[in-house]
Amino acid sequence: MPFKHTPVMVSEVLHYLDCKPGKVYVDGTLGGSGHAGAICRKISPAGVFIGIDQDIDAVENAKRVLTSFDVTLHFFHGNFIYLGEFLRELKIEAVDGIVLDLGISLHQIESSGRGFSFQRDEPLDMRMNTSSATTAEDLINSMDEKALKRIFFKYGEERQAGQIANKIVKSRKQNAIRSSSQLAQIVYDAVGKSASFHRKIHPATRVFMALRIAVNRELEMLDGFMENVADLLNPKARLCVLSFHSLEDRIVKHRLKALEKGCVCPSDFPECVCHRKSTFHLLTKKVVRPSKDEIKRNPMARSAKLRAAEKI
Repeated sequence: MPFKHTPVMVSEVLHYLDCKPGKVYVDGTLGGSGHAGAICRKISPAGVFIGIDQDIDAVENAKRVLTSFDVTLHFFHGNFIYLGEFLRELKIEAVDGIVLDLGISLHQIESSGRGFSFQRDEPLDMRMNTSSATTAEDLINSMDEKALKRIFFKYGEERQAGQIANKIVKSRKQNAIRSSSQLAQIVYDAVGKSASFHRKIHPATRVFMALRIAVNRELEMLDGFMENVADLLNPKARLCVLSFHSLEDRIVKHRLKALEKGCVCPSDFPECVCHRKSTFHLLTKKVVRPSKDEIKRNPMARSAKLRAAEKI
């Protein structure tokens, strides 16, 4: 089955990555290989491309669609936080560019059968990597009300997190919650018809997003990667990150600003004593968003935010 997905802001990604033939580039989130194909085209001939994804479907798809390019291809099934380990395995010290697209793919929503969408009746899985231990079903049926409320509020920014968590706990006492449609109905019932009518999005949208983030430890993985990314890049190498959630963007923004600033001494210190130097130069002083035309062509792009930086 073809891996269905439309890549976001491809021209902008290529602009900020500044891909050059013969260099080494990493796509840490292969998805449908839209960004990957564009990168491979730019680094041909003799470039090296490293593709990573938690979803084995994405890796297998990349192996099929990227073989026509005149580049050396390496693929890894896993999370981008392990890029350092993958590079050591390849005996590559550092790379010339990295792109991360943190959004969920259309394939995962429509064709994975893992319950990412509240509009389908599928097992409540939500694992990007199906070899991971914990599913969304596990969390929904085992976490206490306080913990569920915290997840929905923190990761989904859901104002009615308490009501929803309470309804879930009451519902699972009758029957275990096992499907995406079952959970969506419980959330809908929790917020009430009048409240859901006034929402611009389906009342289950934020709950499903929060669960997906929790199951895949998305924010934890991103923060860990950003903490060590400087060690993975050559001088003048570029980093480009596409985020789709305010919490993701906040991590990227703060980490990049800290890497650009370098010094962490308190502002009232007469001189620097930490001796930390700036390691990055921000290429995007303000977040870059997709054009109106792109959003019209691909509504999934509407919440995309791009930030890029160059290692000094």
